[in-house]
Amino acid sequence: MDRVKVNYPGLTIERLPSGNQRLRVRVEGNKHKKIKLHIPLNHKDFNEHYRAARRGIETKPENKPEDKTLRHSVSWLTHKHIAFLEREVGAGQMSPLTLKKRKGFMARLRGECGEYSMEIPTSEIIKIRDKMVATPASADSMVEAIRGMYRWAVDVGIMTVNPAIGIGKIDRGKGGAIPWTVADLKEFKKKHPQGTTAHLYLTLLMFTGCRIGDATVLGRHNEFERHGVKGLGWQPKKKGSAYVEIPMLPPLINATREAKVQGTTYLLTDYGRPFSTADSLGQKMKKWCKEAGLPHLSSHGMRKAVGHLLAQEGCTQYEIMSIHGHTEAKTSEVYTKGVERWKLAANAMQRLKHMDW
Repeated sequence: MDRVKVNYPGLTIERLPSGNQRLRVRVEGNKHKKIKLHIPLNHKDFNEHYRAARRGIETKPENKPEDKTLRHSVSWLTHKHIAFLEREVGAGQMSPLTLKKRKGFMARLRGECGEYSMEIPTSEIIKIRDKMVATPASADSMVEAIRGMYRWAVDVGIMTVNPAIGIGKIDRGKGGAIPWTVADLKEFKKKHPQGTTAHLYLTLLMFTGCRIGDATVLGRHNEFERHGVKGLGWQPKKKGSAYVEIPMLPPLINATREAKVQGTTYLLTDYGRPFSTADSLGQKMKKWCKEAGLPHLSSHGMRKAVGHLLAQEGCTQYEIMSIHGHTEAKTSEVYTKGVERWKLAANAMQRLKHMDW
């Protein structure tokens, strides 16, 4: 039996009489123990399997991702958390787009400190945040993703302390997505007239205030009639949101009936099928905005615009809550506080109007 060594410390390739190869790795610090590798040298995951073997972990093809990492390490915890989030998506408690974003943050966390003990100090999380200072919103989202992971870990008894609690935000400023203006709406509709999917989507956002993930599934099956008034009802996908029921105003009814192709959902792709994910619809919206000369706008900005327009029309926080599906008044307060302050200031100025100065 011929043996050949390559440029991996502790790795031995054994050529068997059958012509096949057997790869084994000596455990670091234990020259008498070797771990068998179940994949060839040219496999895309070879380095990961090799490193695990050096730590004494045998990674079999059917192993879960967390089984390929050091138990109770940060990597191990991220994989277990992602598995939980995938079950949440399967149960309809989380959107696939949110899962996609969380996977990206968890991958970055593994790259920064994957082999550390999962009981990392708060200072390490702050270091990760500060490395992302050039993109403050993403940095804050990274911290929130880590905080969410440890919150789950505490809930299920894996951890006793959440090290990400109390870490402040570094994004100071721009209020997130840019709200649409009336002029923006006109420009978009000029480029995408009634009868187009783009116009239907804009109308759906404007007259329901729904999130992008909900827009992909809304259709005639969500319609109902009460006291002679046609309405639309749905359970938002975002976890913790309240069930929404709103009247369908004429512009929305007309737009949903104008579509040349009707399907199980209001919005259909160019191939006549529902959008598979919120991400695919979001990318399509970016394309439509760019075509209308509005590359700085997005679907989320439209939801914000609806909130501000409702507030300007005199809607209370609780009325906006009922349309947006919010369960806490503070969430809708962002839309009303500016308008209410203006009204209070205007009333105060009227009192000063006759002041002897």
